[in-house]
Amino acid sequence: MVAVIKTSRSINSILNYNENKVKQGVAECISVVNYPLELGKLSFTHKLNRFLKLSSLNENAKLNSVHISLNFDPSENHSKEKLIEIADTYMEKIGFGRQPYLVYQHHDAGHPHLHVVTNNIQRDGKRIDLHLIGVKKSEPARKEIEELFGLVKAEGRKQKEIFSLKPINVGRVEYGKAESRKAINSVLNKVIFDYKYSSLPELNAVLNLYNVHADRGTEESRVFKNNGLLYKILDQNSKPIGVPIKASEFYSRPTLKFLEEKFKTNDTEKESCKKHVKNAIKLAFFRETIFSPEKLSKVLEEESIQIILRESSEGQLYGITYVDHKTKSVFNGSSLGKEFSAKGIQESCAMNILTHERKYQNSISNNSEKFQDPEIKEYIKENLGDILLRGERINDYVSKQFKQKKKKKRMGRGI
Repeated sequence: MVAVIKTSRSINSILNYNENKVKQGVAECISVVNYPLELGKLSFTHKLNRFLKLSSLNENAKLNSVHISLNFDPSENHSKEKLIEIADTYMEKIGFGRQPYLVYQHHDAGHPHLHVVTNNIQRDGKRIDLHLIGVKKSEPARKEIEELFGLVKAEGRKQKEIFSLKPINVGRVEYGKAESRKAINSVLNKVIFDYKYSSLPELNAVLNLYNVHADRGTEESRVFKNNGLLYKILDQNSKPIGVPIKASEFYSRPTLKFLEEKFKTNDTEKESCKKHVKNAIKLAFFRETIFSPEKLSKVLEEESIQIILRESSEGQLYGITYVDHKTKSVFNGSSLGKEFSAKGIQESCAMNILTHERKYQNSISNNSEKFQDPEIKEYIKENLGDILLRGERINDYVSKQFKQKKKKKRMGRGI
């Protein structure tokens, strides 16, 4: 089971989201807890007013609404009664057992899942602390519930099963607004809240893998000037297609303002994940004969790290971004250090090729070609000019530790 907790200041939008799903026939409200009336007698107004009344007891609380999704493995097919019991147990364990809450079963995804709507203002006006609730309460509760109810465990599954999100199938999307929004929303819900990115280009590095792009528009556009943000579907050639959707039209409201707050938080959180990526790159160069960024990309895929290469219109590599699916972190190459930047990787590749060629030249006298890998030979043939230039730059470089310090001239003493 996977639990996702989102907080908000608008209980109205959360409730509307779930009730609209019910109207569309893709969800149903299966349980109400701590309400004075039974489920069948509750109107939308009854459901909303119960939350609003509690919220009014503490108007200083910036966040007073909680939206939780409980997600189960696609292989699981639990009865409605069992799902209600799981939801009740989870809410009790995270400290919301006495709060009013509504449980919705959704049928609009490839896996069974529940949505729970509640708030954190108690009857005495005090709020339930939401700080680190995911780590301190939700995670222990999830693990206990998996054991208690015999659920498929979120941890310990194969990497391919964990990262099962697939790119939008652009051929199947009808390019009306509703269809585009639905397709983009499934990607946003996974990427925006699961991955750690600290800039819009880093976010797009992940979104583009799933045929979605976040766009501010040109600097002269009204969208840019108003700090707006549009989400677009990309085709197989990475060109926008269909109808762009404003960020404010999605339930999670992934606006530029929202993302900028995420950038700050993520920048700190992903710091501890740098070591994993850096070590994977160093190990790749140690174990393999890496002679191109493309070769490095293939090697790192085995470690669940994807490389996005940014090239100019002339085909010159000028940037590199690493997407680590294990730690769910995104790094611009230069943020890891010079040797991990586009220039650093190219120079390391060039150094490998030059070293390889020197070994090959030394082996010619022995009529041996054991150092001449056919793949490298073909690469050298196609990129000889660029390799030589890179080789010159590398040979021109002298480490600081080998540079002689200039001797200061001594001033002659006056006679």
